[in-house]
Amino acid sequence: MSKFNTRPVIMAKRGVVTAGHYLAAEAGIRIMHQGGNAIDAAAAMCFCINFLEANSNGIGGEVPTLIYSAKESKTYSISGMGWSPKSLTIDWCKQKGVDLIPGDGYIPACVPAVVGTWALALARFGTMSFSQILQPAIELCEQGFPIHHELSRNLKYSASKFIEQYPSTAEIYIPEGKSPQPGSILKNPDLARTLQIMCNAEREARGKGRIAGIEAAKDAFYKGKIAEEILSFISKNPLQDETGQINTGLLSYEDFAEWDAVTEEPTTYEYKGLEIQKCGPWTQGPTFLQHLALLNGNDIKNLEHNSSTYLHRWLETAKLAFADREAYYGDPDFDNVPMNILLSEQYNRDRQQLITDTASLEMRPGDIGNGIPDFVSRKVAEDNRIALNIQTTDSSYLSGVHDHGGDTTHLDAIDFEGNMVASTPSGGWIGTSPVIKGLGFPLGTRGQMFYLNPERPNALEPRKRPRATLTPTSVTKNNRPYMVFGTPGGDRQEQWTLQFFLNYIEFGMDLQEALDKPTLYSQHFPSSFYPRAEYPGLVMADPLIGSDVLEELGSRGHEIKMLEPWTGGKVLAIRYYEDTGVIAGASSAKGDIGYSIGW
Repeated sequence: MSKFNTRPVIMAKRGVVTAGHYLAAEAGIRIMHQGGNAIDAAAAMCFCINFLEANSNGIGGEVPTLIYSAKESKTYSISGMGWSPKSLTIDWCKQKGVDLIPGDGYIPACVPAVVGTWALALARFGTMSFSQILQPAIELCEQGFPIHHELSRNLKYSASKFIEQYPSTAEIYIPEGKSPQPGSILKNPDLARTLQIMCNAEREARGKGRIAGIEAAKDAFYKGKIAEEILSFISKNPLQDETGQINTGLLSYEDFAEWDAVTEEPTTYEYKGLEIQKCGPWTQGPTFLQHLALLNGNDIKNLEHNSSTYLHRWLETAKLAFADREAYYGDPDFDNVPMNILLSEQYNRDRQQLITDTASLEMRPGDIGNGIPDFVSRKVAEDNRIALNIQTTDSSYLSGVHDHGGDTTHLDAIDFEGNMVASTPSGGWIGTSPVIKGLGFPLGTRGQMFYLNPERPNALEPRKRPRATLTPTSVTKNNRPYMVFGTPGGDRQEQWTLQFFLNYIEFGMDLQEALDKPTLYSQHFPSSFYPRAEYPGLVMADPLIGSDVLEELGSRGHEIKMLEPWTGGKVLAIRYYEDTGVIAGASSAKGDIGYSIGW
């Protein structure tokens, strides 16, 4: 019997793009048709998707990005993460009685990073102007687009909150007091105006060259009218958040004006002759690499795909990798993160010995030479779990989705030259902070991921990056382009993408088959999101894995809870075949609206 794939693998020669919404993918291909490269296409897709999936991301949020430069044969990480306000400190939180940074409102807002990230990417690696890549997004905002079912459901869920608490959001997203139905047209003229302000600034400076024009567009956001309107709104419109208090914004003009996106060396691990690149430990990205390091040396190909033996080993290595995330990851500009030890062969050989035939319920970070940190002990976690279970009644926490409806999206691009982009836009979604009147977008709430224990990494400090879940992946072979991929999904991102990667690399599936296969994920470790719930031993599984396999996992001590079928991940991926010049893309059918397009 021939295999069934939900969609074809898209193959082309000039370029392939993937995006979390099909209209964003269309914008990326449009840019390529106009002569743009993969970086230009990715930038255009991001600004489109900021509006098309406003429930999942926005230009007030973040966008960690990996770019492979064909010209340089090198991969770069761009820190698409804004820093926290200079005035937000642990002492400030103590004085205000804030025990956990809330998941909504102004307190967790960091400087928006999307505009600065793409300004840097375009100037350094692109070929087009800011105005050219913004044009598709401006048209979508002005002319509108048909609302998809996911956004319609989200708006229906949030309608009363927007009307009562976020009236500036309701003006755009709940027109005439009614949540829009699928297929109705949604416009955002205020966001179009915001984007046009940047275009106008670029036009005034274009006589000085392309890069000067891009800088002027960026400055209009961070040093001009846009920043001023943001700061005015959050100072004059106090907001009650999950602390129960009413707060105004803490960001300042200096926080905006003095922030810049930066290029960094990616964190890299070699696996089976491939170089896998991730953003640094200011994201959870290196857990993917640690997971591979823990599996390395196992004969995975001889384990039956999605068998109980394979999935048990996979789950137990995930627990070890994420325990190290809790113990050691943070912004390396502030925290000493020992990635050289965490990815070393000896460290992982010793860690492999901890895995037995039964599920561990412990939180077991490794000892890097200073003993195991007390703050990640399972006793502390159990105390947290008891308290959080009392507070948490919404079942969405069990699926890893914050009840505000915020999530993430993803996009990729590869062009015929071999330039590659993997980018994961998130934050700045409409569910947790009000739309800034006149600008058409809200701020983000990423600061909720900071801890308030000064002894641990990822502890709040002024102008620090919170440790994000956002984690694109780039892969090269002999420093040549090979693959890019990613997914939305919070703490589950690395779990879903790793299952896809192993399906492709170890089990020999094609791209579409590899991401169509049913998945599972662990919630054994603390959530990165407020209120940081954790469920030791809990595994959320797609029932299509098979009842016999899931029962066997249960007999090993895993607590299995069933998801709805076809709900595990929204992976997007592109592969570059250097020998033929063929570019192949695939997008998961699990999120309805993600798509791949080739040219």
